[in-house]
Amino acid sequence: MIIGLTGSIATGKSQSSKVFKELGCYVIDADKISGLLTTKGSKSLKDIVDNFGTDVLTSQGYLNRKKLAGIIFNDKQSKKDLERILHPHIIKKINEIIARKYKLVDIVVDAPLLFEVGLDRICDKIIVIYADYRLQLKRLVRRDKISKDEAVKRIALQMPIEDKMKMADITIDNSSTLSDLKKNIKFIYKELKQRQ
Repeated sequence: MIIGLTGSIATGKSQSSKVFKELGCYVIDADKISGLLTTKGSKSLKDIVDNFGTDVLTSQGYLNRKKLAGIIFNDKQSKKDLERILHPHIIKKINEIIARKYKLVDIVVDAPLLFEVGLDRICDKIIVIYADYRLQLKRLVRRDKISKDEAVKRIALQMPIEDKMKMADITIDNSSTLSDLKKNIKFIYKELKQRQ
């Protein structure tokens, strides 16, 4: 079984994928793959520098993620440019991992842009994690150490969570405690396994 896991920024998607991992699922983290693809000396990093300039590099030649985030979250075209560079490589890598692991273990594809890049088409079930907007804002400000205005801007750049929820098979409200989130995921996973 392939489960697609998505949500909006700071709704608890990464926390949810950890719970699935604890339950024995193999988690493919699209953000981690993106990080591996942009290591020093990689082709993707060269493409990013060609597009955005050397300003997005640290003095040691590594990708300055904070600097790049500041650019793409303030300019829609820059965000599209970055996605054009990275997404084909991320999707290719995810498909390679699925080809190796499928039938051995249940797979969770943890991808913030699951619908936007078409990864939903390879999933048997899709789960969307959401949270109360005010709580989401608070979490994002605290997590990324940014202003409230910046957090509002970053959330607005993503596909509205309501649209993702409409396309999901299952939605999980993560406005409560971690303990509640774990309980909900365990219950849902058990149900999915029984229906397999």
